[in-house]
Amino acid sequence: MAAAALVLLLAGCGPAESESSSDHQGSKMNMQEAADRADAILDGTFAAIKPAVQWTPAYTTPAECYVDRDRTVMTIISEQRRAAFLGVVERYWKSRGYELIDVSANGLAANFKTQDGFQLQVLIGAHGQAHFSVTTPCVEESEVSAPSSPPAGPDYSQQEVPAPNVHSDFWSSDDPLPSSSPNGT
Repeated sequence: MAAAALVLLLAGCGPAESESSSDHQGSKMNMQEAADRADAILDGTFAAIKPAVQWTPAYTTPAECYVDRDRTVMTIISEQRRAAFLGVVERYWKSRGYELIDVSANGLAANFKTQDGFQLQVLIGAHGQAHFSVTTPCVEESEVSAPSSPPAGPDYSQQEVPAPNVHSDFWSSDDPLPSSSPNGT
C-alpha cells in the first residue's frame, strides 16, 4: 500500500507547465524551485482577480520533500460576492489546465491539481477572508527562502494574520451581482 502511494506521489512530479520560466524536470526540481513555481502559480492567480485584492503571505512550510506556500486575502469578500470570487479563481485555474479535484459541500472551498502535481486550494473562511494554499509535489530536499513576491498591502507574515480589514467597493459590497442569464441562474 505504501509503495503504491509513493508511486502515485512521484507520478505527479512531471515537467512544469508554463507558470515558471525555468524548465524543471520532475524530481530534478528542488524545494526552492518548487516553492518558486508555487509562488508563480499564486502570482498568476492574484493577477487574474479583478478588481485586485490585498493579500499577505501567511506562511511557508517546508516539510520532508515538499513545500506549502500560503496567502491570505485581507480584502473582505462579502457573502453576496463569494461565489463570484471563487468563480474567477476557478475559471483562471481551469484556463491553465488545472484539474478540479473537489468542492466543499458548502461551496466555499475548492481543490485543484496541476499537471505536474502541485495541489491548489482556495477557501473562504470566517469574516469573508479568502485563503490560498499551494502544496508542491515531493521534490529534492534543499533550503527554501521566503517568497520573493511583495505582499499587496501590509505584510503580516511575521505575526498573526488579522481578520480581513480592507474594504473593496466591489468585493465587499452587500449588493447581489446581477444575473447573467434571463432565468436568473
